[in-house]
Amino acid sequence: MGSGRWSTDVYAAAADYRRATGASAFAYSDGGATTVHPDLDPHGVTVRESRDSDEHPESLAIAVLFDVTGSMGTVPRTLQTRLPDLMGLLLRKGYVAHPQILFGAVGDATCDRAPLQIGQFESDNRMDDDLGKILLEGGGGGQMTESYELAMYFMARHTSIDCLERRGKRGYLFMIGDELAYPKVKRAEVAEVIGADPGRDVPVAEILGELRGKYDVYFIIPEGGYHSGDARLRDFWRGLLGQNVLYLDDLDAVCETIALTVGLGEGAIDLAEGLAHLDEVGSTAGPSVSRALARLDASRAPAAVSSAPADLGSGPSRHTRL
Repeated sequence: MGSGRWSTDVYAAAADYRRATGASAFAYSDGGATTVHPDLDPHGVTVRESRDSDEHPESLAIAVLFDVTGSMGTVPRTLQTRLPDLMGLLLRKGYVAHPQILFGAVGDATCDRAPLQIGQFESDNRMDDDLGKILLEGGGGGQMTESYELAMYFMARHTSIDCLERRGKRGYLFMIGDELAYPKVKRAEVAEVIGADPGRDVPVAEILGELRGKYDVYFIIPEGGYHSGDARLRDFWRGLLGQNVLYLDDLDAVCETIALTVGLGEGAIDLAEGLAHLDEVGSTAGPSVSRALARLDASRAPAAVSSAPADLGSGPSRHTRL
């Protein structure tokens, strides 16, 4: 996967056709589907791949996984309408030359019809097709957990990305939601949902450690989610990801937030430059993006010059070859 090139004109033509015919961008789910679309079913999938090619010689894997239950059910619809903003910033502003984007969805393996949905890494308008195949679960119970740990397991052990394997450069993984992960990846759930056997239950911190060897991992909490203001949510994800937890007070700014986070991570921009780019393209997302990324931007500021020995235990930087 990952061939072809994104075209805003193709996207606009498809949107015009849907408007003219009354079709939904999420025709699979809105048409009454009750099971995972076969193209997004992770069961039996050995690996999802992001590969270099003559067309894309330096691919960069970017994965976006979101909760589709309860109050988070609007997230994929928002992403779908803002895809041109995401791709425009990544490509036209030069943040990434060859992005390959995978979309997926997270539910609850203890009770949902679609606990995990995983698309392909795509460079062209097929990423829009993958979004349209997502089953929007809806519902949601009274608990404060979803199976993010199962999604992390899949991304850690069932993806293969050339940016890492050929160039020692991690990809990016964004998770969007307002709930906690379960404390461990359950062996039985991996067998049922993915069709693999990890040999044992895997603590969430352990699988996250594996995952962060492959991706820079971010968790976006949109305001308005049922649990968004709960201190337990903040403390849980900050305990795992620190400054990579992003609070977003306007869901409509999610694509711009993702694009600028990647731009910062790639060293293509600083936050001020990214916000100026939003102004240039007529986006009104700047204030929300600025608030969401303020702590992350501050953490990337150059440290003051010091004669003290360098800390050799902090691991590789974003740009260090692994």
